[in-house]
Amino acid sequence: MQELPDCLYEGEQPSLITPSSPTPNQTLYLSNLDDHHFLRFSIKYLYLFQKSIPSLTLKDSLARVLVDYYPFAGRIRASDDGRKLEVDCNGEGAVFAEAFMDIACQEFLDQHSPKPNKSWRKLLFKVQAQGFLDIPPLVIQVTYLRCGGMILCTAINHCICDGIGTSQFLHAWAHATTSQAHLPTRPFHSRHVLDPRNPPRVTHSHPGFTGTTTVDKNSTFDICKYLQSQPLAPATLTFSTSHLLRLKKTCAPSLKCTTFEVLAAHTWRSWAQSLELPLSMLVKLLFSVNMRKKLNPELPQGYYGNGFVLACAESKVQDLVDGNIYHVVKSIQEAKARITDEYVRSTIDLLEDKTVKTDVSSSLVISQWARLGLEELDLGGGKPMYMGPLTSDIYCLFLPVAEDNDAIRVQMSLPEDVVKRLEYNMVKFLDGKDNEDENSYV
Repeated sequence: MQELPDCLYEGEQPSLITPSSPTPNQTLYLSNLDDHHFLRFSIKYLYLFQKSIPSLTLKDSLARVLVDYYPFAGRIRASDDGRKLEVDCNGEGAVFAEAFMDIACQEFLDQHSPKPNKSWRKLLFKVQAQGFLDIPPLVIQVTYLRCGGMILCTAINHCICDGIGTSQFLHAWAHATTSQAHLPTRPFHSRHVLDPRNPPRVTHSHPGFTGTTTVDKNSTFDICKYLQSQPLAPATLTFSTSHLLRLKKTCAPSLKCTTFEVLAAHTWRSWAQSLELPLSMLVKLLFSVNMRKKLNPELPQGYYGNGFVLACAESKVQDLVDGNIYHVVKSIQEAKARITDEYVRSTIDLLEDKTVKTDVSSSLVISQWARLGLEELDLGGGKPMYMGPLTSDIYCLFLPVAEDNDAIRVQMSLPEDVVKRLEYNMVKFLDGKDNEDENSYV
């Protein structure tokens, strides 16, 4: 895969964009769903736009939107007792870099997408920092291209918001870029609606976390450690509407299911087959479930903090790969159904114990980026030609497809030999007619 050329920076880069008018100088408490260890990273998006927007316009609108979203201009720090993280809303500003790259939009699409490679990291300014807490919560780079297009990369601290929250913020920035009117949705900042109970009451089992279930003595294989010890390559497969309908038919008519449920089931099975895991091993599927409307009362409109919990489905590898996909979908539906108000409260109380961690040792983790409106972002020059993550990881992403709102792109990183098996296992359900166009899925 071809490397991107280097970015050319002019003048003093980067700059700090501060809110355009005074903002509250206060500390924002983060909930247990915000600050647990699994989320201590930045969500990194890459957007390719055919038409560029002047950097002064983007900086001006960013400064205005940061008045409403002032925690994004603050700094994350440990609380006084060191047990939690919080946001110091000090208005120091977001990092904004601008650069030029000698490449055209179509070249990027033809030669570089849809699989991220290490050279993509050039597209986001690397902040020199001692550790995670020293990186500002919002880092942006706009790279102007030879053809008049631009690439926008953003890094947004996951402790401040989830995927829905990042989409809400980015659309607020787009609104401020194209309009002087008030934001259509006002951000809701307080996280105290998700306070733990006093005393904490863990009323449910939470198999997605370590230390909450008995250890499977038949399994000593740590999938996460194994993958992180190997050279990894990204696997990317795009499923069109017709492919997804065909996948759903494998469950019909006896089981009604959503696109997510059947694609998650199919991906989990293909992943376990491709890794050639021991048949007796117990594996898990962890996937994010938006719980904003599952709470009683519901989370307020505009809540951009982490409003999801990880649902957990479990299966022996043999049952997963040899059984009918019907049963896999059913287990995913049952895991989703367990996410109630009480389950969420129990999760929040469980995370008062700071030794509890997400169990990734035997799990596939799926994060849903499709259906969040990320691919609808329009800063004034039209919707993106491409949208996706800046980097690829062992965790699986369900991504939007810019030219087809109903299609989903599945992406994760695995060892190269496993990638080949995964790509085969993911498309083998298609018949000969569909397989003639198999290259369109990879």
